Amino acid sequence: MKKSKFLKGVLSAVLALSLTACSNNVTNNTTLNNALSYDDAVTELGTFYRKINPSTVPARLDVDMAEASVADSLADIDTFDMMLTGNGSLNLEIAAPSEFSGKSYPDEWLVAVGQKFNKAGYTVNGKSVSVSIRKISSGETLTYITEGGYQPDLYIPSNEMWGEMLVANGIKANKLTDRIAGNTAGILMSKEVYDSYTEKYGEVTMDGVLKAAIAGDMVFAYTNPYTSATGMNILCSMLHAFDNENPLSDNAVDQLVQYQNNAPTAAYTTSILKESASKGIIDAMVMEEQTYINTPELKNYVYTPAGVRHDHPVYAFPWTDEDELEAAKMFVDFCLTSDSQSMATERGFNLHEDYVSEDYGMTGSDFLSAQKVWKTNKNGTRPTIAVFVTDISGSMNGTRIKSLKNSLLSTMQYIDSSSYIGLVSYSDKVYINLPIAQFDNKQRAYFSGAVKDLDVGGQTATYDAVLVGMQMLMEKSKEVPDANMMLFVLSDGAQNAGFELKRITPIVGGLGISVYTIGYEMTDSDKEDLKALSEINEAVCIDADTEDIVNELRNLFNVNM
Repeated sequence: MKKSKFLKGVLSAVLALSLTACSNNVTNNTTLNNALSYDDAVTELGTFYRKINPSTVPARLDVDMAEASVADSLADIDTFDMMLTGNGSLNLEIAAPSEFSGKSYPDEWLVAVGQKFNKAGYTVNGKSVSVSIRKISSGETLTYITEGGYQPDLYIPSNEMWGEMLVANGIKANKLTDRIAGNTAGILMSKEVYDSYTEKYGEVTMDGVLKAAIAGDMVFAYTNPYTSATGMNILCSMLHAFDNENPLSDNAVDQLVQYQNNAPTAAYTTSILKESASKGIIDAMVMEEQTYINTPELKNYVYTPAGVRHDHPVYAFPWTDEDELEAAKMFVDFCLTSDSQSMATERGFNLHEDYVSEDYGMTGSDFLSAQKVWKTNKNGTRPTIAVFVTDISGSMNGTRIKSLKNSLLSTMQYIDSSSYIGLVSYSDKVYINLPIAQFDNKQRAYFSGAVKDLDVGGQTATYDAVLVGMQMLMEKSKEVPDANMMLFVLSDGAQNAGFELKRITPIVGGLGISVYTIGYEMTDSDKEDLKALSEINEAVCIDADTEDIVNELRNLFNVNM
């Protein structure tokens, strides 16, 4: 069952994101049928590059480059949907994760309970009471509260780790209950892999899974620990398995680095793992039990609880006044009624009631440190080489080019200094604005200057620019072997100059380099080409408007760079 190096590269691309995709189809292998061999693709790429003959633009050192803050990379909180809006005199805003704040059954339990609560006629001191529910991940809520000044009335993360991290960040939080809907996180394996695993390693444990993954007996995938409660939970379980006396010891970190050398890139959320698993792309992953139970495509997978429980504790804050606090307690009690709990059980919650949380021996500060350890070491010893390919054609004029510049400048803080970064721009011609170099402070200042100097005009030779970016990656990889190579294309849509997509597809497929495409204010027809480009090597196309692109890039870079 050992996976090839190529497959692991594909998995890294597939698992890297679960953003707002341009299509519900994550993969499409049909485009690889005409792929050239690697050697032929390299040869043809060189020929095309010489025909394109890009111009090099002298980069300007941005000596006035301002240090961006985390707050600069946060979009307006309203980019996260309000799934229920109350109209009471006392209306409580609740920040809640996706597993029970969705639009439809079975992922709308909290919304359904909230609707009943709002109709029940509760009052406090003569004032009507209601709740509003915002769908936002546990990790994003933590970031928005600590860095963006967001002040929900109630915070319901998936597990208690996030509440402890909130307190460690200096935010006072009053836990109203340990649980409103029981759930567990765990390890999911295909039946075939489960049978072979148990025969060789015995019961499913994190320690055993890591040994199996390192031995090549499975490819184990997990989610981004900065946003996903399941990913954060399993990361700490991994560190604890590496060193159960001190999960943050040098020994644990060294083992994490070695593991990450051959591990898939973390997925942005659980949903991408679910879709990848249903397509048979991966054979072992993390997932919450409620999601697993409600995914028929995973009926041939075996679930084993792991880590800490996901029982959805409820937190209130100092900015909540006495009347609001009383209303909050009313809502918590309403969630815990037998009727509400029956609704939860029907939707796949409240299973594995006998499962006891793993004790990591870690504090909220330790959890925050674990995130930083992961961020620094997520690529193991392999550096990342990336080229940003930016559309400066005439159609990008106005809000699109402004959004592109602002989003890159405000999120480049998430690109690690060990990465190697270059910048290409294109209209009907292609320009190398910044040759690839290590992203130290000087290269960062050059990158800032190059982005600020981008100017629009002309037609759209997208695929010429893609080939130029790939040639730059291939040349740099000779100096930096065994690196993760990535291309990011930022555009508003379809090509109308230079080579067509069908002409470059065999080259891109043969090289195996993943192309992440990010579209600005695209029409439906514009999305097709960008989606097809990303699908060549099973990456993802992000359909991002000017409001949420900074969030998309922030999380993208946290996972990949």
